[in-house]
Amino acid sequence: MCRKGGYVMVFSPLSLLQMLRKFGWKEESWFLPLASAIEGVTAAEAAWRPDEHTNSIWQILNHLNYYNERVLEQLQGKEPAPQTITNTETFGPPGDPDDRKGWEETLRRTRQIAQGIEEALEKLDDKDLEKEGFLEKLAAWIMHDTYHTGQIVLLRKMQGTWPAQRE
Repeated sequence: MCRKGGYVMVFSPLSLLQMLRKFGWKEESWFLPLASAIEGVTAAEAAWRPDEHTNSIWQILNHLNYYNERVLEQLQGKEPAPQTITNTETFGPPGDPDDRKGWEETLRRTRQIAQGIEEALEKLDDKDLEKEGFLEKLAAWIMHDTYHTGQIVLLRKMQGTWPAQRE
């Protein structure tokens, strides 16, 4: 429930999830969405790491793509294949600073998955969220993406590639 202009707006769990996903992917609100965080990032910037123990932007996006594809499959009513790699392995290598085409493919995949998720969320109804644990899983997934978006912004600030006008 939310007060706005003298009236009360009531959100269903589904409409709240849809709104939070929109904020997490493409619409700026109190925090920056992932689409804005990766905007303008080059392959060299995506592959940069402050040290060998820190994931690069490229690795973070690989990780998000892996789990977001699994969420998309579930939203489409499919059962994802059993996870055959560890969480750490989902990040993959840091990326090649000279592999512009590889980075562009990673970005294309990210956007394609995001579009699929948006379409799948629009097709859901409140009854779809009644499966045990599904609503909680989706809420945690949205927070997971937001957490990693913050890491991407921090890495960009550390490397000095964060646009000054955003400050």
